[in-house]
Amino acid sequence: MSSQPSCAKASAVPMWRSAFYLMLLGKHAVKPVLLVAFMLSLTGCATSADREAGDPLGGFNRGVWAFNDNADKIVVRPVTKAYRGVTPRPARRGLSRIFDNLSEPFSAINALLQGQPKRAGQSIARFAVNSTLGVGGLADHATGMGIKPAPEDFGQTLAKWGVKSGPYLVLPFLGPSNFRDATGTGVGFLADPWRVAVRQSDLSSGVKLGITGLEVIDIRNRLIDSGADGALGASADSYAMARSAAGQRRLALIENRDEDGAATDATGNGSDVDLDRALDAAESDAATTTPLPDNSETPQPDNALPPSSDASPKP
Repeated sequence: MSSQPSCAKASAVPMWRSAFYLMLLGKHAVKPVLLVAFMLSLTGCATSADREAGDPLGGFNRGVWAFNDNADKIVVRPVTKAYRGVTPRPARRGLSRIFDNLSEPFSAINALLQGQPKRAGQSIARFAVNSTLGVGGLADHATGMGIKPAPEDFGQTLAKWGVKSGPYLVLPFLGPSNFRDATGTGVGFLADPWRVAVRQSDLSSGVKLGITGLEVIDIRNRLIDSGADGALGASADSYAMARSAAGQRRLALIENRDEDGAATDATGNGSDVDLDRALDAAESDAATTTPLPDNSETPQPDNALPPSSDASPKP
């Protein structure tokens, strides 16, 4: 028998969405008035377990979780599967690297705001190398030269400045966050240099929308490549597992665990390795807190993630 609360049954959805929306976090802004209105309509369904986990807005969050899942089922996943069907893997990997390269300048800015000039230098060097030798970021020569990724965002900057995270929050379309990181999301949308350049360019609105669409598809594609769908879907309470994985991954980013090599694999996909390990840890937490029926066995889907390893294949 599942220990999942009745108010969350509609939200018991495959767990990859938590990772997908977490990776998207920091790339778009959400209108606060819509969040407040939706929150007030749903906060009554928070459980005691949610509150104990630092999630007093559990009712609102579980409602948004279900909404995000429906949006994925109807639009994001079908479009991404079509994209995978017509686009060769090398081309998909190249697109991912281009988006990664475009994020380097904002990482450098945030590293400087945090008083970390070394990490800022890494991001600047990566951007210079991959924008030239890597043909606009299509190839990642910087990692091969020993210049590791040093991802930073404004949510991490606020954490370094001592701003408390506030309650856990699931944002419409964006997913797992908290009050501090939601603020960082808005700042990133407004101040990230490459987003500013796109907004101020002469590109048509259709092209600008197409760029955003490609970014969303790329993020979803990375999750499919990682094998996260099956592993995340095995949880008795997918929402709670998402919350745990999101918190652990953000903590790893704030603490810069990539500096000792713990969060970066051989191809430089630090965020992917962080994600794998956060999901593994959240899965372990769920196994110790959610009892299984007497005659059941722990689900082992064919596409479940193996224990995290720096040698895991990445996109």
